[in-house]
Amino acid sequence: MAFYKYAGKNVYYEETGSGQPLFLLHGNSVSSKMFGGVVDLYKNDFNVILVDFLGHGNSDRLKEFPVDFWYDEAMQIIELILHKGYEKVNLIGTSGGALAALNVALEREDLVRRVIADSFEGESVLSSWADTVREERGQTKSLEQMRLLWEYCHGCDWENVVDNDTDVIIRHEKSIKNFFHKDLSQLNTPALLTVSLGDDEFAEKMDIEKTFRDMADKIPDAKLHFFPTGGHPAMLTNAEKFSELAKEFLGV
Repeated sequence: MAFYKYAGKNVYYEETGSGQPLFLLHGNSVSSKMFGGVVDLYKNDFNVILVDFLGHGNSDRLKEFPVDFWYDEAMQIIELILHKGYEKVNLIGTSGGALAALNVALEREDLVRRVIADSFEGESVLSSWADTVREERGQTKSLEQMRLLWEYCHGCDWENVVDNDTDVIIRHEKSIKNFFHKDLSQLNTPALLTVSLGDDEFAEKMDIEKTFRDMADKIPDAKLHFFPTGGHPAMLTNAEKFSELAKEFLGV
């Protein structure tokens, strides 16, 4: 196992394949194990780097997550890029990982070649999500399939990880709201925004097409792709088509 230090804690990462560095950034409440079924689609073309954000997977646990959650995750990735001495990296973030990926590019464009942000809810926490997430998570924890997924990602303490994630969503919406410290209009890195129009996480909570078009209009060098089918996240539910689109955008 490989680790690096961030804020005095051990953060787990692993590398596989060869070529340009490509970070795959996992979403909320899971770990880098979410990419187990798709990493083979990328490793022949890229040096794929998987990271478990602090408090997740094989990384050190936290008593609670920092309230500026997705910005802090971006700082963890920047620390690893500098630790490894990469000059320019590609980023694919999905769900909550998309927020971290965009924050990396906004804060350190000098370190990022291209960024793909997949299946996220926009520029700020949806109030409707924050208002219901504790109840929804309670219901989800009763589903055996989800319990097995969370245990696979985190081990026997999965429930503490999930509860920490639920708590930080609520705290973030109350005190910060915006996912990014800079406006998306300041993103100078080429970006691809992707989402499934039938995304089951967001379809009833927001106008997916309008939200993504509005974001793409802000970004100076943005491309936009809607998958007509599939669920959340598009990267997994449209795995092969997504990888083909990603590789075309990343220029391999």
